[in-house]
Amino acid sequence: MNAPTPHPVVSADQWLAQRHALLAREKALTRLHDEVAAQRRALPWTRVDKRYTLDTLQGPRALADLFDGRSQLLVQHFMFGPGWEQGCPSCSFMADHMGGMALHLQHRDVSVLAVSRAPLAEIERFRQRMGWQFRWASSHGSDFNHDFAVSFTPEQRARGNGEVFYNYGMRPFPADEAPGISVFVRNDAGDVFHAYSTFGRGVEAMMGTYQLLDLTPRGRHETNPAYPMDWVRHHDRYAPSQPQAGSVTAPAAQAPQPSPAHTAPGGCCAARG
Repeated sequence: MNAPTPHPVVSADQWLAQRHALLAREKALTRLHDEVAAQRRALPWTRVDKRYTLDTLQGPRALADLFDGRSQLLVQHFMFGPGWEQGCPSCSFMADHMGGMALHLQHRDVSVLAVSRAPLAEIERFRQRMGWQFRWASSHGSDFNHDFAVSFTPEQRARGNGEVFYNYGMRPFPADEAPGISVFVRNDAGDVFHAYSTFGRGVEAMMGTYQLLDLTPRGRHETNPAYPMDWVRHHDRYAPSQPQAGSVTAPAAQAPQPSPAHTAPGGCCAARG
Protein backbone atom coordinates (compact mmCIF):
# COMPACT_ATOMS: atom_id res chain seq x y z
CA MET A 1 0.00 0.00 0.00
CA ASN A 2 1.18 3.51 -0.72
CA ALA A 3 1.52 5.99 2.13
CA PRO A 4 -0.84 8.98 1.91
CA THR A 5 0.66 12.04 0.28
CA PRO A 6 1.35 14.68 2.97
CA HIS A 7 -0.55 17.92 2.54
CA PRO A 8 -0.26 21.15 4.53
CA VAL A 9 -3.18 21.92 6.80
CA VAL A 10 -4.04 25.62 6.89
CA SER A 11 -6.74 27.91 8.21
CA ALA A 12 -9.98 28.41 6.28
CA ASP A 13 -8.87 31.93 5.27
CA GLN A 14 -5.54 30.66 3.94
CA TRP A 15 -7.29 27.87 2.04
CA LEU A 16 -9.76 30.34 0.50
CA ALA A 17 -6.93 32.60 -0.70
CA GLN A 18 -5.22 29.72 -2.47
CA ARG A 19 -8.54 28.51 -3.86
CA HIS A 20 -9.17 31.96 -5.36
CA ALA A 21 -5.77 31.83 -7.09
CA LEU A 22 -6.50 28.39 -8.52
CA LEU A 23 -10.00 29.48 -9.57
CA ALA A 24 -8.49 32.22 -11.74
CA ARG A 25 -6.40 29.62 -13.59
CA GLU A 26 -9.39 27.27 -13.90
CA LYS A 27 -11.49 30.05 -15.44
CA ALA A 28 -8.67 30.88 -17.88
CA LEU A 29 -8.50 27.19 -18.86
CA THR A 30 -12.27 27.10 -19.37
CA ARG A 31 -12.10 30.12 -21.66
CA LEU A 32 -9.21 28.56 -23.60
CA HIS A 33 -11.18 25.32 -23.90
CA ASP A 34 -14.10 27.26 -25.36
CA GLU A 35 -11.82 29.00 -27.84
CA VAL A 36 -10.27 25.72 -29.00
CA ALA A 37 -13.73 24.12 -29.28
CA ALA A 38 -14.82 27.00 -31.53
CA GLN A 39 -11.73 26.50 -33.70
CA ARG A 40 -12.51 22.77 -33.85
CA ARG A 41 -16.05 23.46 -35.04
CA ALA A 42 -14.70 25.85 -37.67
CA LEU A 43 -12.39 23.25 -39.26
CA PRO A 44 -13.13 22.56 -42.94
CA TRP A 45 -14.55 19.17 -43.89
CA THR A 46 -13.40 16.56 -46.40
CA ARG A 47 -15.87 14.59 -48.49
CA VAL A 48 -15.94 10.84 -47.85
CA ASP A 49 -16.11 9.56 -51.42
CA LYS A 50 -15.31 5.91 -50.71
CA ARG A 51 -18.37 3.78 -50.01
CA TYR A 52 -17.66 1.96 -46.76
CA THR A 53 -19.92 -0.94 -45.86
CA LEU A 54 -19.93 -2.01 -42.22
CA ASP A 55 -21.49 -5.14 -40.75
CA THR A 56 -24.21 -4.52 -38.14
CA LEU A 57 -26.83 -6.58 -36.33
CA GLN A 58 -29.30 -5.22 -38.89
CA GLY A 59 -27.12 -6.39 -41.79
CA PRO A 60 -24.54 -4.61 -43.97
CA ARG A 61 -24.90 -0.84 -43.81
CA ALA A 62 -23.22 2.02 -45.66
CA LEU A 63 -21.58 4.65 -43.49
CA ALA A 64 -24.26 7.14 -44.54
CA ASP A 65 -26.96 4.82 -43.16
CA LEU A 66 -25.38 4.68 -39.69
CA PHE A 67 -26.33 8.27 -38.88
CA ASP A 68 -29.73 6.87 -37.89
CA GLY A 69 -31.59 9.91 -39.25
CA ARG A 70 -29.31 12.48 -37.61
CA SER A 71 -26.83 14.80 -39.27
CA GLN A 72 -23.80 14.01 -37.07
CA LEU A 73 -22.12 10.69 -36.25
CA LEU A 74 -19.50 10.19 -33.54
CA VAL A 75 -17.45 7.00 -33.95
CA GLN A 76 -15.31 5.40 -31.27
CA HIS A 77 -12.51 3.49 -32.98
CA PHE A 78 -12.44 0.56 -30.57
CA MET A 79 -9.30 -1.59 -30.50
CA PHE A 80 -10.61 -5.10 -31.16
CA GLY A 81 -8.88 -7.00 -33.94
CA PRO A 82 -9.89 -10.24 -35.65
CA GLY A 83 -9.25 -13.26 -33.46
CA TRP A 84 -8.76 -11.32 -30.23
CA GLU A 85 -10.24 -12.95 -27.16
CA GLN A 86 -11.56 -9.60 -25.90
CA GLY A 87 -11.45 -5.90 -26.65
CA CYS A 88 -8.78 -3.56 -25.37
CA PRO A 89 -9.29 -2.79 -21.64
CA SER A 90 -8.66 0.95 -22.09
CA CYS A 91 -11.04 1.16 -25.05
CA SER A 92 -13.54 -0.74 -22.91
CA PHE A 93 -13.02 1.89 -20.21
CA MET A 94 -13.93 4.51 -22.82
CA ALA A 95 -16.96 2.52 -23.96
CA ASP A 96 -18.26 2.18 -20.39
CA HIS A 97 -19.04 5.90 -20.58
CA MET A 98 -20.89 5.71 -23.88
CA GLY A 99 -24.20 4.21 -22.76
CA GLY A 100 -25.10 7.06 -20.44
CA MET A 101 -24.16 9.70 -22.99
CA ALA A 102 -25.87 8.24 -26.05
CA LEU A 103 -29.41 9.42 -25.30
CA HIS A 104 -28.29 12.95 -24.48
CA LEU A 105 -26.17 13.12 -27.64
CA GLN A 106 -29.10 11.93 -29.74
CA HIS A 107 -31.10 14.89 -28.50
CA ARG A 108 -28.33 17.14 -29.81
CA ASP A 109 -28.45 15.59 -33.31
CA VAL A 110 -25.51 13.21 -32.71
CA SER A 111 -25.60 9.45 -33.20
CA VAL A 112 -22.86 7.35 -31.58
CA LEU A 113 -21.29 4.14 -32.80
CA ALA A 114 -18.32 1.95 -31.95
CA VAL A 115 -16.42 0.42 -34.85
CA SER A 116 -13.86 -2.40 -34.67
CA ARG A 117 -12.12 -4.60 -37.20
CA ALA A 118 -13.10 -7.86 -35.49
CA PRO A 119 -15.90 -9.83 -37.20
CA LEU A 120 -19.37 -9.02 -35.91
CA ALA A 121 -19.81 -12.39 -34.19
CA GLU A 122 -16.69 -11.79 -32.09
CA ILE A 123 -17.81 -8.24 -31.29
CA GLU A 124 -21.28 -9.40 -30.29
CA ARG A 125 -19.94 -12.12 -27.99
CA PHE A 126 -17.83 -9.56 -26.13
CA ARG A 127 -20.57 -6.91 -26.12
CA GLN A 128 -23.00 -9.33 -24.49
CA ARG A 129 -20.40 -10.29 -21.88
CA MET A 130 -19.91 -6.60 -21.02
CA GLY A 131 -23.65 -5.82 -21.00
CA TRP A 132 -23.31 -2.85 -23.34
CA GLN A 133 -26.34 -1.56 -25.27
CA PHE A 134 -24.71 0.93 -27.65
CA ARG A 135 -24.42 0.22 -31.36
CA TRP A 136 -21.22 -1.51 -32.47
CA ALA A 137 -20.35 -2.24 -36.10
CA SER A 138 -17.63 -4.36 -37.68
CA SER A 139 -15.36 -2.95 -40.37
CA HIS A 140 -13.97 -6.43 -41.10
CA GLY A 141 -13.12 -6.67 -44.80
CA SER A 142 -13.35 -2.89 -45.20
CA ASP A 143 -10.66 -0.24 -45.58
CA PHE A 144 -12.40 1.95 -43.00
CA ASN A 145 -9.94 1.38 -40.11
CA HIS A 146 -6.89 1.67 -42.32
CA ASP A 147 -8.11 4.80 -44.09
CA PHE A 148 -8.75 6.53 -40.76
CA ALA A 149 -5.34 5.47 -39.39
CA VAL A 150 -6.44 3.21 -36.53
CA SER A 151 -5.34 -0.18 -37.98
CA PHE A 152 -1.92 -0.99 -39.37
CA THR A 153 -0.78 -3.72 -41.75
CA PRO A 154 2.63 -5.43 -41.71
CA GLU A 155 3.33 -3.68 -45.02
CA GLN A 156 2.69 -0.28 -43.43
CA ARG A 157 5.07 -1.10 -40.58
CA ALA A 158 7.71 -2.26 -43.07
CA ARG A 159 7.42 0.93 -45.14
CA GLY A 160 7.76 3.01 -41.98
CA ASN A 161 10.70 1.01 -40.61
CA GLY A 162 8.52 -0.08 -37.71
CA GLU A 163 6.68 3.22 -37.36
CA VAL A 164 3.11 3.90 -38.47
CA PHE A 165 1.15 7.04 -39.30
CA TYR A 166 -0.86 7.69 -36.14
CA ASN A 167 -2.02 10.88 -34.45
CA TYR A 168 -1.00 12.86 -37.55
CA GLY A 169 2.63 11.76 -37.61
CA MET A 170 4.94 8.78 -38.01
CA ARG A 171 5.60 7.11 -34.66
CA PRO A 172 6.09 3.69 -33.06
CA PHE A 173 2.88 2.03 -31.87
CA PRO A 174 2.76 -1.19 -29.81
CA ALA A 175 -0.24 -2.84 -31.51
CA ASP A 176 -1.87 -3.36 -34.90
CA GLU A 177 -5.01 -1.54 -33.73
CA ALA A 178 -5.21 1.95 -32.25
CA PRO A 179 -7.87 4.09 -30.57
CA GLY A 180 -9.48 7.24 -31.78
CA ILE A 181 -12.68 9.25 -32.08
CA SER A 182 -13.96 10.46 -35.44
CA VAL A 183 -16.83 12.78 -36.26
CA PHE A 184 -18.76 12.68 -39.53
CA VAL A 185 -21.48 14.93 -40.94
CA ARG A 186 -24.25 14.04 -43.41
CA ASN A 187 -26.11 16.65 -45.43
CA ASP A 188 -29.67 16.51 -46.75
CA ALA A 189 -28.47 15.06 -50.05
CA GLY A 190 -26.91 12.10 -48.23
CA ASP A 191 -23.30 13.19 -48.76
CA VAL A 192 -20.94 12.27 -45.91
CA PHE A 193 -18.06 14.46 -44.73
CA HIS A 194 -15.23 13.83 -42.28
CA ALA A 195 -15.20 16.73 -39.83
CA TYR A 196 -12.75 15.74 -37.09
CA SER A 197 -10.66 12.95 -35.57
CA THR A 198 -8.62 12.81 -32.38
CA PHE A 199 -6.14 10.20 -31.18
CA GLY A 200 -3.67 9.55 -28.36
CA ARG A 201 -4.67 11.46 -25.26
CA GLY A 202 -7.42 13.10 -27.27
CA VAL A 203 -9.57 10.05 -26.58
CA GLU A 204 -9.77 11.14 -22.93
CA ALA A 205 -12.75 13.20 -24.12
CA MET A 206 -14.80 10.02 -23.61
CA MET A 207 -13.30 9.19 -20.21
CA GLY A 208 -15.49 11.05 -17.74
CA THR A 209 -13.98 9.03 -14.89
CA TYR A 210 -10.68 10.82 -15.50
CA GLN A 211 -12.33 14.22 -15.17
CA LEU A 212 -13.61 13.26 -11.72
CA LEU A 213 -10.29 11.71 -10.67
CA ASP A 214 -8.61 15.00 -11.59
CA LEU A 215 -10.72 16.69 -8.89
CA THR A 216 -9.32 14.47 -6.12
CA PRO A 217 -6.09 14.93 -4.15
CA ARG A 218 -4.60 11.65 -5.39
CA GLY A 219 -5.69 12.29 -8.96
CA ARG A 220 -5.16 9.56 -11.51
CA HIS A 221 -2.32 8.05 -9.49
CA GLU A 222 -0.79 6.44 -12.57
CA THR A 223 2.81 5.55 -11.79
CA ASN A 224 3.86 3.61 -14.90
CA PRO A 225 5.12 6.15 -17.46
CA ALA A 226 5.35 3.53 -20.23
CA TYR A 227 1.77 2.41 -19.75
CA PRO A 228 -0.17 4.75 -17.42
CA MET A 229 -3.48 2.89 -17.78
CA ASP A 230 -2.17 -0.41 -16.42
CA TRP A 231 -4.66 -0.11 -13.54
CA VAL A 232 -7.70 -0.29 -15.86
CA ARG A 233 -9.60 -3.58 -16.06
CA HIS A 234 -12.65 -4.67 -17.97
CA HIS A 235 -15.47 -3.75 -15.61
CA ASP A 236 -16.20 -7.45 -14.96
CA ARG A 237 -12.56 -8.22 -14.14
CA TYR A 238 -11.80 -5.91 -11.20
CA ALA A 239 -10.84 -7.64 -7.98
CA PRO A 240 -13.76 -7.62 -5.51
CA SER A 241 -11.77 -6.18 -2.61
CA GLN A 242 -11.79 -2.38 -2.28
CA PRO A 243 -10.20 0.03 0.23
CA GLN A 244 -12.27 0.53 3.36
CA ALA A 245 -14.40 3.67 3.56
CA GLY A 246 -12.35 6.60 4.77
CA SER A 247 -9.04 5.05 3.76
CA VAL A 248 -6.54 7.44 2.24
CA THR A 249 -4.25 4.72 0.97
CA ALA A 250 -4.40 3.36 -2.54
CA PRO A 251 -4.71 -0.31 -3.54
CA ALA A 252 -1.55 -2.04 -4.64
CA ALA A 253 -1.01 -2.02 -8.38
CA GLN A 254 -2.22 -5.10 -10.22
CA ALA A 255 -0.32 -6.61 -13.12
CA PRO A 256 -2.19 -6.34 -16.41
CA GLN A 257 -3.74 -9.58 -17.65
CA PRO A 258 -2.77 -10.00 -21.32
CA SER A 259 -5.11 -11.46 -23.89
CA PRO A 260 -3.48 -14.32 -25.82
CA ALA A 261 -4.03 -12.51 -29.12
CA HIS A 262 -3.22 -9.03 -27.84
CA THR A 263 0.39 -8.44 -26.88
CA ALA A 264 -0.15 -4.90 -25.63
CA PRO A 265 -3.32 -4.99 -23.50
CA GLY A 266 -4.76 -1.53 -23.18
CA GLY A 267 -1.92 -0.24 -25.32
CA CYS A 268 -4.28 2.24 -26.84
CA CYS A 269 -3.22 4.79 -24.27
CA ALA A 270 0.42 3.75 -24.00
CA ALA A 271 1.18 6.40 -26.61
CA ARG A 272 0.41 9.45 -24.53
CA GLY A 273 0.87 12.14 -27.15
